[in-house]
Amino acid sequence: MLHPVRSVSFSVNRAETLCIVGESGCGKSLTALALMGLLPRRAVRSAKRLTLDGIDLIGASQAQMSSLRGSRMAMIFQEPMTSLNPAYTIGNQLEEMLLRHRKVTRREARERALYLLEKVGITAAASRLKQYPHQLSGGLRQRVMIAMVLMCGPDLIIADEPTTALDVTIQAQILLLLAELRRELGMGLVLITHDLGIVARIADQVAVMYAGEIVEQGTAAEVFRAPLHPYTRGLMACIPVPGKVARGSHLGSIPGMVPSLIGDLSGCGFRERCGFRRAGCEAAIELRTAAGEHARRCILPTVTVLSA
Repeated sequence: MLHPVRSVSFSVNRAETLCIVGESGCGKSLTALALMGLLPRRAVRSAKRLTLDGIDLIGASQAQMSSLRGSRMAMIFQEPMTSLNPAYTIGNQLEEMLLRHRKVTRREARERALYLLEKVGITAAASRLKQYPHQLSGGLRQRVMIAMVLMCGPDLIIADEPTTALDVTIQAQILLLLAELRRELGMGLVLITHDLGIVARIADQVAVMYAGEIVEQGTAAEVFRAPLHPYTRGLMACIPVPGKVARGSHLGSIPGMVPSLIGDLSGCGFRERCGFRRAGCEAAIELRTAAGEHARRCILPTVTVLSA
């Protein structure tokens, strides 16, 4: 049996950004799909508690989840070209979101779509409504996706690597836009990424995932000031820091690969790649609080990890 995500627990407040970070294959996207109730047919979601503003999502029926998706919680997918329907205009797809969840006229839905396209920085919004997805650039399609998830004013937005395949300038614009909308509209934002540079700019809370588990969790300030898990420190060592990494020097790297998650799993999933491996790493390890909200899934004393 495959166990792609295990022992994941977090919460997001209004107007707060939680960044889930980790390598590809660590379970970030599946965690998001589980929250939305969009897992593959044979996948099974189990949790002690999963709520949205007091609404129990575990016991919700398919009809209730369908009503909540788009209305109270919405997701920006990784690749907008595959998320937008190529057979319908941008206007049709934006309007459908509001017509599906709110009792409004088509004219009101179109006015809302125009307002939000302008809000996300798309010029000539009226003409864009008549265009098809293939007629827009990647950056514009991603802005359309953001406008789409905002049509019903959701309480929670989940963004799964929303800047993938976009150039650096457009990435910065999209991230700034998400941060501004989160503050202005008071939404909770879960941002999934493997880019710690993005995390440093936008996150309030950080959850580092490895092999389907959260291995470190805390405020962005705590995690970046004093990372406690060897995996987090390994990720940060891979980033060139101006003024700290000498020109021409080698960046850090993490040897090995993410382990298979098939079968019975126990102990630290990172132990085969960890330079601090010791007796006890094969046993079950709970997420331990070090100080304040900062926690890590590691048996090493805090001082040992910090001196790595």
